[in-house]
Amino acid sequence: MPRFYCPAPLATGLAFSLPAGAARHVQVLRLQPGDAMTLFNGEGGEFDATVTRMGRSDVDVEIGLHHAVEREAARAVHLLAGITANERMDWLVEKATELGVASITPLVAERSVLKLKGERAEKKLAHWQGVAVAAAEQCGRNRVPVIHPARSLKEWLAQPMADADRWVLSLAQGTQALGAVHTGTRPVVVLSGPEGGLAPAEEAAALAAGFLPVTLGPRVLRAETAPLAVLAVCA
Repeated sequence: MPRFYCPAPLATGLAFSLPAGAARHVQVLRLQPGDAMTLFNGEGGEFDATVTRMGRSDVDVEIGLHHAVEREAARAVHLLAGITANERMDWLVEKATELGVASITPLVAERSVLKLKGERAEKKLAHWQGVAVAAAEQCGRNRVPVIHPARSLKEWLAQPMADADRWVLSLAQGTQALGAVHTGTRPVVVLSGPEGGLAPAEEAAALAAGFLPVTLGPRVLRAETAPLAVLAVCA
């Protein structure tokens, strides 16, 4: 059954017109009155829904039963990820959503190829949030991870920090294996670099801020692959 993210108040028995984004997706699939779908608004669970009218640019539905089902990871992982080049960042956002990431903050790192600011940054943020929405619809999640505005590590470290474990993916000496530090269900912030990794000063700043250096093993993974390996373990 098709699933659609519907950022609006939902309740059993409610009849209303879908928001523009959801309506467009319904029309692309050529659903007709009487066809069933699943709606979720990110506030928990999902709803049965039925198309009642198809307009030229709008779609009316009636909301059915609510199902209090969640498919979230046992441990909330907040990813602070170095921005990668071209479509690799899209791929990272998509796959991280499928693997249960709680939020993603794109990191404008010293070695990031793609530099974002102003209107371009706003457009990229909206695009990545859309990628996360589409991935949540596809994979069955009822909560969409938040894609935060891009920032530097210095800016991120200057903000108040939530109560969470902190790991930085590192190739330096003295790192601990992921399996040794992944215990319990306490939220965790995972810092990973772009292509070429974090600059020495960035890694030093992270360590000084209490990040624990973590290794994923003897092989060097791509920038878009390494954080996914962490998410797979924490899922």
